[in-house]
Amino acid sequence: MRDEFGREIDYLRISITDRCNLRCRYCMPEDGVKWIPKSEILSFEEILEVCRAASKLGFKKFRLTGGEPLVRLGIIGFIEKISKIDGIDDIAMTTNGILLGDMADELKMAGLKRINVSLDTLNPEKYRYITRGGDVKRVLDGIRKAFYAGLYPVKINTVLIKGFNDDEIDDLVNLTSIYPVDVRFIELMPIGEAMNMDYIPCDRVLDGGKLIPLGEDGVASYYRLENAIGRVGLIRPMSCKFCSRCNRLRLTSDGRLKPCLLKDMEVDLKGPLRRGEDIVPVIKKALDIKPKEHEADAGEYLKNGDMYEIGG
Repeated sequence: MRDEFGREIDYLRISITDRCNLRCRYCMPEDGVKWIPKSEILSFEEILEVCRAASKLGFKKFRLTGGEPLVRLGIIGFIEKISKIDGIDDIAMTTNGILLGDMADELKMAGLKRINVSLDTLNPEKYRYITRGGDVKRVLDGIRKAFYAGLYPVKINTVLIKGFNDDEIDDLVNLTSIYPVDVRFIELMPIGEAMNMDYIPCDRVLDGGKLIPLGEDGVASYYRLENAIGRVGLIRPMSCKFCSRCNRLRLTSDGRLKPCLLKDMEVDLKGPLRRGEDIVPVIKKALDIKPKEHEADAGEYLKNGDMYEIGG
């Protein structure tokens, strides 16, 4: 289905929980996290109803996010049910990878096709710092298990943070010479806790001059090291807005449809859903108000809730 600017909108990102087993510094505060009451979180059956309605409108790609989606009980059975909905071509997930090693085979068998793993550093001490206690070895094990399970392609998402991981860019890029993985660098967006951290543009990744441009794929611009088996992606929502290629809506875990991550606009879906109303017109409304682009740039900060509340 096309929006008023001619973009084909066929991708729904679904936050299934705001809970997480990490406390990443750019995602949530260390103390005083205000969890959404469980009664306000959409049930799996409610989310399935949204997926069925969205598929009728031409949505073909669904990505499960959080918080951390793998901490929600019943996730395997839920994926099995999504995979049976007519018209859905792709079911993917974004995870921090901590539980991935234990669940990769089940996820694949349930119908999950591919996986994105958030990994901002390869250094164990720095990983414990940025996640407030996480174990990077578990994440790396999860990535290996995802390869073995056939969750392909595996993509590593790295948020660039000035003074934290900009000294690891080459190490992360070099992973693509060893593994058939996409390493995607993402610009830090000024949302919630991330406003306390320092931004650097993704073009910093290109400074070495070794990356060969491959073109655009979705929201990322891709490059490759010579003779590498993987790719390097740059996702630049701040320095080089890709709004003209944006093909998505976001569903928060408490039932709000967000047409744009960097705009304070949303449509209530939970109310009509729980009243038993037809939600197709509600999804259409979110499409109708999807903006041409967001105004924020690298020097303009805004408050739009924390990432764990929005679903990324």
